[in-house]
Amino acid sequence: MSDQKRLFLVDAYALIFRGYYAFIKNPRINSKGEDTSAIMGFMNSLLDVIKRERPDHLAVCFDKGGSVDRVEMFEAYKANRDETPEGIKTAIPYICDILEAMHIPIMVKEGYEADDVIGTLSRQAEKEGYKTYMVTPDKDFAQLVTENVFMYRPVFGGGYETWGIPEVQKKFEVTDPLQVIDFLGMMGDSSDNIPGLPGVGEKTAKKFLAAYGSMENLLANTHELKGKMKEKIEANKELGLLSKQLATIMLDVPVTFNAKDFELDHPDVEKVKQIFTDLEFRRLTDNFLKTFASEKEVTPATQTQDIKPSEEKATPKEQKSAGEGQFSLFGGDASATTETTSDYTRKTAETTSHFYQSVASGMATKLFVKNLLNQTSVCFDTETTGLNPLTAELVGIAFSWEAGKGFYVPFPEDKTEAQELIEVLRPFFENETIQKIGQNLKYDIKVLSKYNVEVKGKLFDTMLAHYLINPDMRHNMDVLAETYLNYTPISITELIGKKGKNQLSMREVPLEKQTEYAVEDADITLQLKEHFEKELGEANTQKLFDEIEIPLLRVLAAMELEGINLDKAFLNSLSEQLNSDIANLEKSIYKAAGEEFNIASPKQLGIILFEKLKLVDKPKKTKTGQYKTGEDILSYLAKDHDIIQQILDYRGLSKLKSTYVDALPLQVEELTGRVHTDYMQTVAATGRLSSNNPNLQNIPIRTERGRQVRKAFVPRNEEYTLLAADYSQIELRIIAALSKEETMIEAFKHGEDIHASTASKVFNVPISEVTREQRSNAKTVNFGIIYGVSAFGLSNQTNLSRSESKELIDTYYDTYPKLRSYIHEQVDFARDNGYVQTVLGRRRYLKDINSRNAVVRGAAERNAVNAPIQGSAADIIKIAMIKIYDKLQAGNYKSKMLLQVHDELVFDVYKPELEELKTLIKTEMENAYKLDVPLDVDLDIGDNWLEAH
Repeated sequence: MSDQKRLFLVDAYALIFRGYYAFIKNPRINSKGEDTSAIMGFMNSLLDVIKRERPDHLAVCFDKGGSVDRVEMFEAYKANRDETPEGIKTAIPYICDILEAMHIPIMVKEGYEADDVIGTLSRQAEKEGYKTYMVTPDKDFAQLVTENVFMYRPVFGGGYETWGIPEVQKKFEVTDPLQVIDFLGMMGDSSDNIPGLPGVGEKTAKKFLAAYGSMENLLANTHELKGKMKEKIEANKELGLLSKQLATIMLDVPVTFNAKDFELDHPDVEKVKQIFTDLEFRRLTDNFLKTFASEKEVTPATQTQDIKPSEEKATPKEQKSAGEGQFSLFGGDASATTETTSDYTRKTAETTSHFYQSVASGMATKLFVKNLLNQTSVCFDTETTGLNPLTAELVGIAFSWEAGKGFYVPFPEDKTEAQELIEVLRPFFENETIQKIGQNLKYDIKVLSKYNVEVKGKLFDTMLAHYLINPDMRHNMDVLAETYLNYTPISITELIGKKGKNQLSMREVPLEKQTEYAVEDADITLQLKEHFEKELGEANTQKLFDEIEIPLLRVLAAMELEGINLDKAFLNSLSEQLNSDIANLEKSIYKAAGEEFNIASPKQLGIILFEKLKLVDKPKKTKTGQYKTGEDILSYLAKDHDIIQQILDYRGLSKLKSTYVDALPLQVEELTGRVHTDYMQTVAATGRLSSNNPNLQNIPIRTERGRQVRKAFVPRNEEYTLLAADYSQIELRIIAALSKEETMIEAFKHGEDIHASTASKVFNVPISEVTREQRSNAKTVNFGIIYGVSAFGLSNQTNLSRSESKELIDTYYDTYPKLRSYIHEQVDFARDNGYVQTVLGRRRYLKDINSRNAVVRGAAERNAVNAPIQGSAADIIKIAMIKIYDKLQAGNYKSKMLLQVHDELVFDVYKPELEELKTLIKTEMENAYKLDVPLDVDLDIGDNWLEAH
């Protein structure tokens, strides 16, 4: 076994950008509105490397000021790059502070890139007998690989791969890693704006290297080339040599590898925790502490020898990441970039004065309830045997109405005795004058309904309140407590342990610990309520909270408890049909491919399509060199190749079978014989509901087989029928009303087919002469405008060319000029205010609306237009649900509202109530909110959901 020391050099910006864009669709925003995605992504990667490898020596290398030498050689070097996103700019000082606190050196030199710093240090370390691992996804580093220098590449989906000489030889088809420089010089690099040789791509570069070995040898033998390729290369010899020079990583940067400075130390744990607390990194703090707390020996992936844990180096060395020279990123004291306090500690139950008491049974409970009924506002929290409210039994209920104080009423296991205790507490829950406070009250309401208890009176749910205040942040109680109260609650794992066979039930936890845990939850939730009540007013969302989200909470609880009937026999039959269809598709695909292979393997599929069948001249590849076979790629090619359409059909049927047809029967609740989805109010920032366990909102509707799944949802029994009520084109109606586009408004008022009407105006033909294709194209534009469709996007969705698509979009805006003005106004409003809002004032915050990065800013601009429309549609159907539910309750109807799927509501209607219900539902939905455009609702009934849709 080798005892050779190992040095890990981290390419800082490569991992920072990678971390930032990993969260681009769901950015990590803290309560101060700061985008912490880049910091979190980078730190996750860094800690992962340390945990996996326990390196002896480690440094993080940054760029500073760009490459002066390369810009002197070629002024346009990297000139095409977008401005660095603000979320990354603001992350750098924090990252540097964290690295300083971790005693990890920052290696940087003004006027040089991190590539050059890493290249220089790797060569110096190699001379001193070190193995160096360059932590970066950037393929350019492959030129530095030697017997003692390796690339340590993070791969998508988790983990790392190590590239030594054999891997580089295979990847680039070279004999020596130094030839990677020639490879990059020949084909150029669009990301760095290195021009390369005109007309030379990856395949051609590899062919030239196989024939000539180097750029210089190629240029010396251009007489052997033919046609336009010969002309292009001979005319651009200087450009080729320049490109090779630009692609060459420098090995003479004035930095020094001093092994002592690079030793991995034990970090200043408290200082790192302070910074993480400021950033509101809870899980990352746990990850960090675990990374540096392990006393176990670790075997790195890069060698077999046991490495001593970092804790053995117990004495912190002289600070390395601040000060002058090679360790200075800012040219000053890096510790000054983030304010922290050395004596900071977060509060806990152990450090905070409190009075939590369990209530004995009998007279003590009765006296407690008497006191409880004298309160005006009480927070309560149920403790149960499980997370499924339909099967969970009460273990206890905690109550608090004064900060720092609370009581816990434990429940007996015997069901009769438990019901007797509930009867004692019933007067509180059904008292309409006492406000009930909780975190995720929907769960508590559903649990109590099992005991035939209704929670009456005004409600305040802290999870819903925070969702309206800061929709992009997480809303679980631990995060809220740490963020707003500087308090870390007792972890549930402290009581019952982690998941697995040794995990306890809450009933097995000693009463004293139950009391501390449960009452703390109620106490903290009460304190959060006091905090959020003020913020709701400041954000102008109090009305939305009181009149929409809180009433909807009760509606959703009732719908979830009701569930829906499922025809399992039909799904079993459908599963068998799908097996047959999938098997037939497999045979067709194998026949077209000329061999059998794993169709579900992207790697094998890519080789078949793009190497064996050669369906595309220049197939796209992932960063790991694998062919891209995603739906976006294959859909574009499907119209030209039968095998690709068959593969898409195969994927669609396989997913349908596994996700719905085979999975739904397993999700029927044994107790009720029905499927009970869970509607989440706090997931989508637009205000839309999210359906889970099972997700009934994503059942495919565009394919025949997908539609068949809806056939499995059936009425309660023969006395009932399913009724589906669907808003017709509600988003288009909303954008017509908000933009005050008279032409579109009039079309809706006169009941015209809006897509045919649009086609008539855009294509300048009478509405009676609009073709099916013209209407289809107009429909694509109508809906695409909401999502910021481009000419490129429209051409991919239609048979139109890009120029035809552009002309159609331009004509569309000429036809509806107020629509274009509205879009500009929305973006301007977002730029000025940092948010947009729905018709009811629901806000969508857009932190990137003024970003200098065009890609990031463009996404925010599209959200500025889309969010008010999609969010207003969500608000309107919520109002309709509340009104219909109230009418059903007041009229004591047997009919029930079962499902909400975007713009559609599904009801289980008692047949004698059908005609009355049709009128009620249509009236309440169409009058839920008054716009300048009439809302229109389509109703249908059937013996299953498909018939009713």
